Amino acid sequence: MNRNMKSNKISDVEKLLRLASDDPGISLSNLQPPSGAKRQRKRVGRGEGAGTGVTAGRGHKGQQSRSGYSRKRGFEGGQMPIHRRLPKRGFHNRFRVEYEVVNLDVLEQRFESGSVVTPDALRALGLITRFGLVKVLGRGDLSKALAVKAHRFSAKARESIKGAGGQCELVENHGAKQKESV
Repeated sequence: MNRNMKSNKISDVEKLLRLASDDPGISLSNLQPPSGAKRQRKRVGRGEGAGTGVTAGRGHKGQQSRSGYSRKRGFEGGQMPIHRRLPKRGFHNRFRVEYEVVNLDVLEQRFESGSVVTPDALRALGLITRFGLVKVLGRGDLSKALAVKAHRFSAKARESIKGAGGQCELVENHGAKQKESV
């Protein structure tokens, strides 16, 4: 690091400190960016004296020096690209149904006895984020009688909710195939 760069950095810090201390010498009329923050754009092809004349920074010959050239995504200069060298693996089920998951211990902490638990109520408390389907799972114990409305229930969750004196109600899946019945 040379001395000029160091002195520039110190002067920038001093400027910030002056701003922070509400120095009367600084106002909206004399604000300016720190030195080195603004740079002029490079003007290419404007003569040899400018440093980027003749070839305009593109080098000599070749496809990249021509006008209209654009490198294609994944192009590796004619070499077989990595996305074609690697084997295809796995399987993505396009019919997979993803659920937002809520456990019983969370319901125990966040809801009062006798309250109605709906996907909208869970979303309002930040327990689920997306507007997707909700599944209640059976982690933890439930001692409060809750009326829980969700798209799916695990067997243990259903048993625990009914054992605590609550109710399980399935919500319509908005076109998705419903597998459980009450």
